[in-house]
Amino acid sequence: MKKQIKNQPIVLMPLIDEHNEVILLCERIREGLRNKTETKRIKKYIDWFKTNYLDPHFEIEKKYIFPILGISNVRVKRALANHRRLNRLFEETSELNTVLNKIEEELSSYIGFEERVLYNEIRTVASPQQMEEIEKRHQQLKFIDDDWKDRFWVSSTD
Repeated sequence: MKKQIKNQPIVLMPLIDEHNEVILLCERIREGLRNKTETKRIKKYIDWFKTNYLDPHFEIEKKYIFPILGISNVRVKRALANHRRLNRLFEETSELNTVLNKIEEELSSYIGFEERVLYNEIRTVASPQQMEEIEKRHQQLKFIDDDWKDRFWVSSTD
């Protein structure tokens, strides 16, 4: 029997763990902006994060998670629209302070939607085999930011 945490089968925990990394990104953006860090430094980090983490995460969702509900499902359509909106925001290079705030807000809102709405619906319709495939694919995505040296989110007094 698989362990459950807050009514979430352990098989979806890799998804939740990945979302924790995105929540941490949002906190880092907020902290960098609060510390008046040069926005280009923050932008370099979030671009690195997008390439190394968000893009592969979105790809896994498109290939293995969203098809469970079908492309015409209203929640899947909303998720894909969120992906497009986030991609456009990440491509912005002007008015970085505004863009960084919007990225942080979009990501925070999107994570909440996925965890409270989209994943709950997936849980109700996915077969055990589909749930195992989700777990397998997400366990392949390992996020490690140890190589990122510019810790702009850490204040000089920490």
